[in-house]
Amino acid sequence: MPHHSDLTDQAILLALFEAALAAALPDGRFEGHLPDPPKGRVIVLGAGKGAARMAAAFEAAWIGAGHAPPEGLVVTRYGHREPTQFIEVVEAAHPVPDAAGLMASERILARAKEAGPDDLVVFLMSGGASALMALPAAGLTLEDKQRINRALLKSGAPIGAMNRVRKSLSAIKGGRLAAAAAPARMITYLISDVPGDDPGAIGSGPTIPEASDAEDALAILAEHGIAVDDRIAAAMRANIVSAGAGGEVVMLATPKMALDAAAVKAREMGLATLVLGDALEGEARDVARVLAAIATFAKAHGEPLAPPGVILSGGETTVTVRGTGRGGRNAEFLLALALALGDQEGIAAIACDTDGIDGSEDNAGAWFEAGLLAAARSIGLDAAAFLANNDGYGFFATLDRLVVTGPTLTNVNDFRAILIR
Repeated sequence: MPHHSDLTDQAILLALFEAALAAALPDGRFEGHLPDPPKGRVIVLGAGKGAARMAAAFEAAWIGAGHAPPEGLVVTRYGHREPTQFIEVVEAAHPVPDAAGLMASERILARAKEAGPDDLVVFLMSGGASALMALPAAGLTLEDKQRINRALLKSGAPIGAMNRVRKSLSAIKGGRLAAAAAPARMITYLISDVPGDDPGAIGSGPTIPEASDAEDALAILAEHGIAVDDRIAAAMRANIVSAGAGGEVVMLATPKMALDAAAVKAREMGLATLVLGDALEGEARDVARVLAAIATFAKAHGEPLAPPGVILSGGETTVTVRGTGRGGRNAEFLLALALALGDQEGIAAIACDTDGIDGSEDNAGAWFEAGLLAAARSIGLDAAAFLANNDGYGFFATLDRLVVTGPTLTNVNDFRAILIR
């Protein structure tokens, strides 16, 4: 790898992001983690933005180990299909569920119920499974779930709170899918997109048994001003599941693995590294101000990182939408970071979602180098006005600073790197 002094800021930042993405893919990660073959069938079920890539990788590992071909069905986001030989892949909407996801969920639940004691059920779960397996609990409609999900996405509620509500509305999440597959032997493979890698939070934990608490979910909705009528509240209270056995759980890829890979790449380029963690949460612009302060102190005083170096972090920020602009949480974070840094020299940054889609746009995120605000002013762009309108996408698109990858077929949450020369 070339030394950082021979590379542009853009080349360094993109190389770090690409290293993180490579560590997040499931390819080659099943080897060494395969269960013993069953007497009966191997039924593969799954959901998430990485589900198709995971299915292809599992097929390759399972057949490569000399076992009989598996069967099954996974659902992924539109445009996230990957060729498979034996496992069917269907596509549905994300982040707001649609009828295709409903139909896929019904089929997945039915396949789980078909499993017998001699069968092995392999669950492949990654971020996005919550919306993609949108099977409403008894007494609820898909429209109920869609309305509540839209309101949650705009409310600024933390992802953990959103997942607790989603479980209470679902016939399949919060361990309900594993309960349907009993008494078959089960194993769940996960690609984590949640802070702390809690298995029950990834895709809302369809195969991770836990006792449900409808009152907790109703309190979250009330706290964020989301009204539900008596019919919905009654359905949530009736949708109870007890904790039980869900089988073995294997983490294939995590946000920390992605950050570690980026740190290795940075050191190969002669850069010092500071990893702030994989679980930074909060309003995107608030997190940006904190990281800007750390970067500014490091540049001025060499602490807690002596330049040249890079500050890495992961975790999912939130955006409380007040404007009418386009842009996900990474564009929002990066624009707020640029404003907080001002016109300082020698600091560049990137912020991207590892699934390749920042919010609902066509970009993974964006990047900038020193001089961004001056460049914006020179063509009449008011960065503060764009931030006030939640239009990070429009700002970075105008300046040709978007990062566009297309679907990456994985998801280990957001990736942020601040380069200090």
